[in-house]
Amino acid sequence: KENMEYVSKKPAQYIPFGALIIDLDNEEVSDFSYKKPHLVNYDKVRVLKIQPRPLNKWYNRVLKRIFDIVLSLLVIILVLSWLIPILYLVKLVSGEKGLLFVQQRSGFKNRPFNIVKFQTMKKNGFSDTVPATRDDKRITRIGKFLRRTSIDEFPQFFNVLIGTMSVTGPRPHINQHNKEYKAIVNKFMIRHSVKPGITGYAQVNGHRGEIREIKDMKERIKFDIAYIENWSIWLDIKIVLLTIVKLLKGDSSAY
Repeated sequence: KENMEYVSKKPAQYIPFGALIIDLDNEEVSDFSYKKPHLVNYDKVRVLKIQPRPLNKWYNRVLKRIFDIVLSLLVIILVLSWLIPILYLVKLVSGEKGLLFVQQRSGFKNRPFNIVKFQTMKKNGFSDTVPATRDDKRITRIGKFLRRTSIDEFPQFFNVLIGTMSVTGPRPHINQHNKEYKAIVNKFMIRHSVKPGITGYAQVNGHRGEIREIKDMKERIKFDIAYIENWSIWLDIKIVLLTIVKLLKGDSSAY
């Protein structure tokens, strides 16, 4: 930023950079990357290097997109093709109304998109502002089963197929959470530098479900950013396999 000088009690951390004095620990600088920026020599000139992210490279984005398309098509053809009609009939017989739930969330570059889930709650006026909690009275009988087994998330493979989501990535929060936490959690919006996922690095590491304290969100963001900074196709495959294991074993945070 022009005509700006950062102030610090530790002069040794300051490095002249053109007309600027840059503090490498300053949040405005570190927000460019989860990994700390560092200085490198370029033809005897000291240059500030911001760590590149793997998904900034076009060939990594293409590889991830191919993985998304193949996996989403497999799930849609092999699972959703029969699951949707069965759930429709079950809800019809049980008297529960509504098969799909559509809600606006913020995705890549904070752009709005419509996320699709199986309907698990009775119609209420708080879905956009109050996330589900344990023993939530809004959740229907069939909805409890769908949420406990994470089957309610399966329609999001349609989101993946059309490109608004990825199979793996930071989970998209309700918009109310974005408004609240981006003001109080450092680097919160970095998670929007990639597409949101059906499952994620934070979720397979135990950070799923209700946010009770700010530290819960901070831990989730730490794993989200670690995923972005260290992405590889093998990491995506690992997350998918760990998610399958959790689905088979059951997840106490799924409610």
